[in-house]
Amino acid sequence: MKQVVQNYKSGELALLDVPAPGCKPGGVLVRSAFSLISTGTELMKVSEAGMSMVGKARSRPDQVAKVMQSVAANGVPATYRKVMGKLDSYTPLGYSLCGIVEQVGAGVDDVKVGDVVACAGNEHALHAEVNWVPKNLYVPVPEGLAPRHAAFGTVGSIAMQGVRQGEPQLGEVALVIGLGLIGQLVVQLLTASGVRVVGADPDPERCALAERAGADACGDPGSDAVKAAVAELTDGHGVDQVYLAAGGSSNQPVELAAELARDRGRVVDIGKCRLDLPWNAYYEKELDVRFSRSYGPGRYDPSYELEGRDYPIGYVRWTERRNLACFLDLVARGRVDVEPLISHIAEFDDAVETYQSLKDGELKAVAVLFRYPGQPTEAVEPKPAEVTVPAVRRGAAVPDRARAAGSPVRCAFIGAGNYASSMLLPHLAGRDGVELATVVTTTALSAANAQRKFGFAEATTDLDAVLGDKTVDAVFVVTRHSSHAELTQRALRAGKAVFVEKPLALTEEELASVLATVEETGNDRLQVGFNRRFAPLLQEAKQQFGARTGPASLRYLVNAGRLDHGSWYLRQSTEGSRFAGEGGHFIDTASWLLGADPESVYATATPGGEDLQVQLRYPDGSTATISYVTTGSSGFPKETLDLIADGKVLRLDDFVRASVYGRKKWVSSRLPKARDKGQNAELAAFVRAVRTGGPMPVPLESLAATTAATLAVRAGLAGGAPVTLARSPR
Repeated sequence: MKQVVQNYKSGELALLDVPAPGCKPGGVLVRSAFSLISTGTELMKVSEAGMSMVGKARSRPDQVAKVMQSVAANGVPATYRKVMGKLDSYTPLGYSLCGIVEQVGAGVDDVKVGDVVACAGNEHALHAEVNWVPKNLYVPVPEGLAPRHAAFGTVGSIAMQGVRQGEPQLGEVALVIGLGLIGQLVVQLLTASGVRVVGADPDPERCALAERAGADACGDPGSDAVKAAVAELTDGHGVDQVYLAAGGSSNQPVELAAELARDRGRVVDIGKCRLDLPWNAYYEKELDVRFSRSYGPGRYDPSYELEGRDYPIGYVRWTERRNLACFLDLVARGRVDVEPLISHIAEFDDAVETYQSLKDGELKAVAVLFRYPGQPTEAVEPKPAEVTVPAVRRGAAVPDRARAAGSPVRCAFIGAGNYASSMLLPHLAGRDGVELATVVTTTALSAANAQRKFGFAEATTDLDAVLGDKTVDAVFVVTRHSSHAELTQRALRAGKAVFVEKPLALTEEELASVLATVEETGNDRLQVGFNRRFAPLLQEAKQQFGARTGPASLRYLVNAGRLDHGSWYLRQSTEGSRFAGEGGHFIDTASWLLGADPESVYATATPGGEDLQVQLRYPDGSTATISYVTTGSSGFPKETLDLIADGKVLRLDDFVRASVYGRKKWVSSRLPKARDKGQNAELAAFVRAVRTGGPMPVPLESLAATTAATLAVRAGLAGGAPVTLARSPR
């Protein structure tokens, strides 16, 4: 299928051929009929992409701050790879469309194949021929409403949420500053609510359009006409509400709002304009400044948008889905008229040229629609689609370890997110003896990005096809934590060697199930991404420390830091705790240094569970204490480790320096160019094992013991006592 994409690094716009998305539970596949270009938000993004790197940095100081934090924690080279990987990727455009349901996922019962729906979301309602849309981000289109009008649903919901934030009352007067697409819809919604409206915009054509839609008067923000209209309609008191629907770097909108609002009036920011509030003006009138967050309650909440959990109507009357349905109802009943706003309808095949015309100013428009192939100009006749259910492949032979000499290891990746793209794939792309065969993701664009950047032969969203490909030797599972155990089992049953990023499992039941699959299939070709034991600096330090005769004490301080708001690590109900996801790294490193698997785990936590102390006891009496803290300074190193035994001390400082104190002192000769945490060496060992049929880099018993110890931390916190670990059944 085709999709509109942009490379944020180069500014390139393209209509790209990408794999069609699969239909996941909790949502539907929708074939697009019309999608709406947001001439404000999208063109701002397109313009930013065309800036120099300095210009991009100036336009996004929030992202610059994150980059500097990453430099402090991970070093310049790793941060550079991460940032460039994100910038030099195709990103999607679009977030408002209407289309036809082509396939219905499990758990969806409110629509059927052939229904016309309006869809929302900058990850789901994209300018693409087919999109997968979760339940709370689509609504059925009312009968008789033209699909091109229904394509306005998301943008209309944004305008509606802004109006709701202003709490308009019958007979009040409002000022709308900025009469672009959102501003025009705000004008119509206010008029429909019994509010008299004054508009302000420097474009005379937009002013005239708003007046035809019901505004009492409109004019240039700097003119006396706007002030005179406000004075006449309010008897000199000022407007009850001001809606900021303008963009740009000028501070004029917020200054005009303060000047024309009444005492204790409300100012609602809907657009993205400069907000240097003049303190005296806002203080003297005690103005109520409010922000409108996108489509309404539910926006940016993964449990609502992705998991389909609705908010009870008694507590949240207007969610983003209810706003979407309400706006479509208003359009269907003629209370809002979007037809006059349509400046141009472009064929989807002409998408790149259309964006360029908008960017260059050749096409002046309030609203532009893309019409997709096969869709009539005036209406869309729903046609039921044929749904093919793929066969499930069960069982597989143990992989043949005696591969042909010189034959490359053909690798498939399930998932191609930030970690895979910055920490794994750069070490595999171009490596002798490795062939990147297929990348499979749930979103079409991420697969296409990985194919372009790393040279995969194929990109797809069809997991069954990859697992059924007998030419694939190794499968890398680099997805969200909640899917690791299931995908690992499927790949093992398919007879593949498996590299799964940590964690291997999130529950004891998942771990037992993985081990049972190994037992059932005889396929034990499994590696978990515990990379730190492969770090060259730590390897050399361990060698310098030498053999150990007595028990050891190990201290590992992990200065993890706080998570960013919205991080999927916060979804503990589905993705497990943060320590469940990361803790295996540190337990594995400790066990490798001590040369054994732990036999018991004792864990304590500070109130609220932010900081953890995990104590591991080993068969020879050695102990390891892992301090996993989130409340430390970001300026302090992330990982420091001390190993003490037999009159010797090994010290590791964040993978940039190591030292051993004993009869002689050894210090790493020079600082490495980058923090090498062992990913490259780990991948080399895995590929070598697959190619030669030799032992996997880490014994299965050790992988299972580390995972069990990580999971035991939760049980230890709950019980307040040490947890004894059962020996691995293998």
